[in-house]
Amino acid sequence: MVNTTRRVLLPAPRSFCAGVERAIEIVERLLEQHGPPVYVRNQIVHNAHVVAELESKGAVFVSELDEVPEHAVVVFSAHGVAPAVEREAAARGLDAVDATCPLVAKVHAEAKRAADAGDTVILIGHEGHEEVVGTMGVAPDRTVLVESADAVPHLRVENRDKVTFLSQTTLAVTEVETITEALRAHFPRIKGQGKEDICYATSNRQAAVAAVVGEADLVLVVGSVNSSNSNRLVELARGAGVEAHLIENADAIDPAWLEAAGSIAVTAGASAPPKLVDAVVRALAALGPTEVIERIVAEETQEFLLPQRLRNARPNLPNRSAPFRNR
Repeated sequence: MVNTTRRVLLPAPRSFCAGVERAIEIVERLLEQHGPPVYVRNQIVHNAHVVAELESKGAVFVSELDEVPEHAVVVFSAHGVAPAVEREAAARGLDAVDATCPLVAKVHAEAKRAADAGDTVILIGHEGHEEVVGTMGVAPDRTVLVESADAVPHLRVENRDKVTFLSQTTLAVTEVETITEALRAHFPRIKGQGKEDICYATSNRQAAVAAVVGEADLVLVVGSVNSSNSNRLVELARGAGVEAHLIENADAIDPAWLEAAGSIAVTAGASAPPKLVDAVVRALAALGPTEVIERIVAEETQEFLLPQRLRNARPNLPNRSAPFRNR
């Protein structure tokens, strides 16, 4: 245990982004309008705390639509779904509400536009991630997945001169840049914007961690194990040579990590509630003298409209994104 005042660095932005806020609010408003149950296909966002809290209010999370009773309300998660899922919902008479993050929806639109033009779509992403499954489902016969630069030379496309690449929105900026460079070398006429597909929240949180990691002995990232953008923050810190751990909440902190850590950076993925970060800061402060320093790298003012049917509802919802203040 350090004997002097420990510094806790809070890089900002951290925690919830606009797309996550929107998705959670959609479920909450539907619960108020219709009452429980409201079904949600897959986790609305990749955070166990959020899922448990919505379950306590009456949300029911399912893996497939055949688990949803006919004519029931079902929400598609923030990660997006393939058009085939939308068609299935319509065929079963489900009252479907789309909570897809608008930035993911933008990638879907780009994939459809490229495929309709006769291009092969190369999607940079991680196999099995829900966002990737949904995006590949936009044009499944014309989309191939690439997970690393080493895999690029082995890609097979119909026409090397008609190729467009897109990216999963929650990847590491450096990871996408490396694969993009390999794609451009292998397909000289390829079209795409590379890291432009990475959502602003993902890149901002990475930039915020990068700004403080050089001052930290330890980085704690609040987020769930299936959260892509949270895992990327851990990888970024470890890549800089700093010990880093992904934790669900304050209870997951191992005291052994803190023994030689005079400066600890605490952040959270875009799907993690701010109150979990606050709880981690309080847990660290309970161990001895602590100085909390917030480092703001970017201001996020983005807001996304709710679906039209929910815009007039005025439920008494909490302010989930209230920032930590050192009191």
